[in-house]
Amino acid sequence: MRAVESRVTQEEIKKEPEKPIDREKTCPLLLRVFTTNNGRHHRMDEFSRGNVPSSELQIYTWMDATLKELTSLVKEVYPEARKKGIHFNFAIVFTDEIGSTMSGRKGTDDSMTLQSQKFQIGDYLDIAITPPNRAPPPSGLMRPY
Repeated sequence: MRAVESRVTQEEIKKEPEKPIDREKTCPLLLRVFTTNNGRHHRMDEFSRGNVPSSELQIYTWMDATLKELTSLVKEVYPEARKKGIHFNFAIVFTDEIGSTMSGRKGTDDSMTLQSQKFQIGDYLDIAITPPNRAPPPSGLMRPY
């Protein structure tokens, strides 16, 4: 398998208004999240032939979930990810990076939603967590696999 670069531009994302989701009436989806704590995303071969990495976190959420909201949920489960300055880099598995957040600091991707990034129910989300004393890889580049 190989990585596929997203053909959706930021301008196209801004043009498509998101439909508001009534979380009281809409059933949540199961989001299968895989995290690393070395600042790098999982290799593509770790998701091949029905296998998945062992770091799975299952989150029930909605398509309008923001990256900041998902960051908070990951921090609830992993206390070591609560330190100020920890960097969270989000990617939908099999496509390109979708955005990033930083613990303790507001960022431009905080309010980005799964829906705005063409996430589809059943997709996996890979989060590379980088400690505050290490610089995260630059955003917008293809993942190394």
